[in-house]
Amino acid sequence: MLIRLLRSHLGPYKRPIGILVLLQLVQTIAALFLPTLNADIIDNGVIKGDSGYILGMGGTMIGVTVVQVCCAIGAVYFGARTAMSVGRDIRASVFRRVQSFSAREMGQFGAPSLITRTTNDVQQVQMLVLMTFTLMVSAPIMCFGGIVMALGQDVPLSSLLLAVVPVLGITVSLIVRRLRPIFRTMQTRVDTVNRVLREQITGIRVIRAFVKDDYEQRRFGVANEQVTAASLASGRLLALMFPLVMAIVNFSSVAVLWFGAHRIDSGGMKIGALTAFLSYLLQILMSVMMATFMFMMVPRAEVSAERIQEVLGTESSVVPPAEPVTELRRHGELELFNVDFAYPGAEAAVLHGVSLIARPGETTAVIGSTGSGKSTLLGLIPRLYDATGGQVLIDGEDVAELDPALLAQTVGYVPQKPYLFSGTVASNLRYGRPDATDEELWHALEVAQAKEFVAKLEGGLEAPIAQGGSNVSGGQRQRLAIARALVRTPEIYLFDDSFSALDYATDAALRRALGRETAEATVVIVAQRVSTIRDADRIIVLDEGRVVGTGTHAELMAGNETYREIVLSQLTEQEAAA
Repeated sequence: MLIRLLRSHLGPYKRPIGILVLLQLVQTIAALFLPTLNADIIDNGVIKGDSGYILGMGGTMIGVTVVQVCCAIGAVYFGARTAMSVGRDIRASVFRRVQSFSAREMGQFGAPSLITRTTNDVQQVQMLVLMTFTLMVSAPIMCFGGIVMALGQDVPLSSLLLAVVPVLGITVSLIVRRLRPIFRTMQTRVDTVNRVLREQITGIRVIRAFVKDDYEQRRFGVANEQVTAASLASGRLLALMFPLVMAIVNFSSVAVLWFGAHRIDSGGMKIGALTAFLSYLLQILMSVMMATFMFMMVPRAEVSAERIQEVLGTESSVVPPAEPVTELRRHGELELFNVDFAYPGAEAAVLHGVSLIARPGETTAVIGSTGSGKSTLLGLIPRLYDATGGQVLIDGEDVAELDPALLAQTVGYVPQKPYLFSGTVASNLRYGRPDATDEELWHALEVAQAKEFVAKLEGGLEAPIAQGGSNVSGGQRQRLAIARALVRTPEIYLFDDSFSALDYATDAALRRALGRETAEATVVIVAQRVSTIRDADRIIVLDEGRVVGTGTHAELMAGNETYREIVLSQLTEQEAAA
């Protein structure tokens, strides 16, 4: 997964990667050349007392060092720039894919997990790319080059490498093998911490109202301890790795000095060659250590790449049409014909054979008990979900065949839980129509019964709105969401229990104003409150996902027992008949 993810995102950066590899190659060759020059100075300059030779070769070493430093700086620059660009591209790819998801896929992954995958997981992959470009590219060159140069200094002494390098490689691989499942657990637990923290921040008022501070602290403490336990487990292995590697390096150095001294004593090796060989041994082992450092990051980055690829590989269940309809003949006639809907993996369908017609100039209401499928039914019209059976038609065209931009322009949807974005009142109202004038915004606010409270806010239309609209009340959020839909002036208005937070007087005033504003539009209202829908031209009664009655308030009161039970649970017989 990691290789596939990187292959698909490193393609546009072949040129800087090529330059980076070239710079790393030159830098490594320069680093490998320095011990040989140092040995030459010792054997031909220091021992012979030739100061001129020492100064000449010293100047050469300085020149090689300057080349090495310049190439290192250039390699780090191109490596960091490319790694940051790859991270940016992966985040953008995940964001675009998440934006294409329907409500089904959003529910499948969950917001906390998607946030972690877009931030923490991408950061792990990005860091791996950075370390690869700055360390891993030079490590194999340094390792193999060091072996070749060490053989050039003394072949018998180089036999030590046959024992040292495999021992180091096996030690590192055993530790890395145990790290991978720990890192997978850690990323899952980070998801849990994000979810718990998100719930606690969002539901802080409920927590305070029920005095559950201690309980929530314990719940977060458990999630936090689980992440800490996974981190400690990985930390112990990492803490074990470095001492082992350093022990192998130090024992190798002692062995080289021991056997090298005997070689010098027998006349088979010069002092400078031993110094150079020791330097090459350290370079070889340091390159293995750099690879070790990379291997520490690979398991976690691999797990993160799998999680990212899982998002990128998930196709939305709501697919844009190949040849979309870009124009509608009529003006907002809505028809559902024998519609079924079932969530993936569910034992039973939510909707069964639902049929209804909503025409321009009419208000169609949907009512039913909790869990009867009202919100799901409304969500099929703007394609938050796709029906698993039957058809949803607007002006005779299946919504699945409409251009998404045309569908969004035709349908104004006010969800059950209205969401406002951080910004201002004006930026939220213009969300669906950026070119709306201030006059149009104030008119929409007036219809939505929100003009009075917005005018009292400091700044009016430019008054700040916090994320989610947390700095306004529930009723104010609903009215602003309704105003946002009105600004767009669609042909079809969908109100999903959008009046539940309003008092009866505001509800009645809003419905009167809406009636005038939407006189030529198709209006579909889902509501629990009977007073909100009793004057509708047509009322659809849902029970366990099936239509069990259609008619006006009076007709249903006279002949539909399900509707009568709902009404009489809220009103008296006299009030219902009035």
